[in-house]
Amino acid sequence: MPEFLDTVFDSVDEQHRDKPAATRRQIVGGAAAALGTMGMLGWAQSAHAQLPKSEITDAPNNVETIVNVAATAEVLATIVNTVGAERVKLDAVTRANIRAAATEEKIHYEALVSDAVGAKPVTKRIWVPDEVFASAENLLTTLVVGDQVFINAYLLAGTVFARAGGLRGSRFSRFAAEFMGVEAVHRALALQSLGRLGNDRAFMKFGQREPVAGLPTTGQPGFYKITDAVTILESAGFGFGKASSKAGAFYDYDSVAARTPTAAETGVNTLTLS
Repeated sequence: MPEFLDTVFDSVDEQHRDKPAATRRQIVGGAAAALGTMGMLGWAQSAHAQLPKSEITDAPNNVETIVNVAATAEVLATIVNTVGAERVKLDAVTRANIRAAATEEKIHYEALVSDAVGAKPVTKRIWVPDEVFASAENLLTTLVVGDQVFINAYLLAGTVFARAGGLRGSRFSRFAAEFMGVEAVHRALALQSLGRLGNDRAFMKFGQREPVAGLPTTGQPGFYKITDAVTILESAGFGFGKASSKAGAFYDYDSVAARTPTAAETGVNTLTLS
């Protein structure tokens, strides 16, 4: 459906926001039927198809780019959680949670590159700043910020996949929700281990500014382009296939993932996408 028609239907829905959801759906459906009777839907599809390709690809927010960026982010997350649990002095509960997160991020990566999704990571070689593993506070703060980036990315993914429509779009949208929920748990547990309120959101943050004080991203807005996730992570000193300006080292996913704790070792018990 052309984007401007989405806007029309969204506007109709908004004008009747005081009515029950079922009623609003009927009104929107009636509007669509009316446009169809007038021949407007067919005209809109035809006009949309004639636009220059660069205007209709919605780049970079397309399915291929999103799943590839997500797979690359899960490479990074697997490395940080695995190595962090190995190197950083942590209390027993925090260490168990981070080890479980490492397991889950690896499972996320494997699900994304499976035939069910078909993602291809941009790189599996990640530059990680030494400061990330310098203390428990540094590691946990990195996880809070990083997991929020992943939450934002999967919320954006769900929006794009839903707009794509069809069975594939609905399945991918659900997959994004499943990933996002887990990243939200990771963020909450990292906050709690920092002595802060873990369940501090009534809604997961998308485009809003970060209200949590004392973070590198405090006051910064969320993002609406999937490639901005990479920009934010690079600004924190991570490098994707290249070194950053911060002192650090390269970590290879295959080498690290070989020692990532298994689900049997960590107690992770949901192992497949629905």
